[in-house]
Amino acid sequence: MKVKYVLSLLETYDRVPIKFIKFIRDGLYELRIEYNGNIYRIFFIFDDGQVVVLFNGFQKKTQKTPTSEIDKALKIKEEYYDYKEQHAD
Repeated sequence: MKVKYVLSLLETYDRVPIKFIKFIRDGLYELRIEYNGNIYRIFFIFDDGQVVVLFNGFQKKTQKTPTSEIDKALKIKEEYYDYKEQHAD
């Protein structure tokens, strides 16, 4: 499946083609995948130089990324860092 292919690019290459990744804001990135004529988006962040978290994903039906999806991803990002801070050794 194409999602696996694009994720493997993230894992194995220092630079991923720009057509797959878009910076959104506040450290949030969007992984863009086109499959069978549909466009899918999965949000992620970098932590200590590593792609760590794949957040909410959705099927994009309009040109603009829905603000509600961005807000949801930023909330998950905040929860991730709160959890990491609470469980640091």
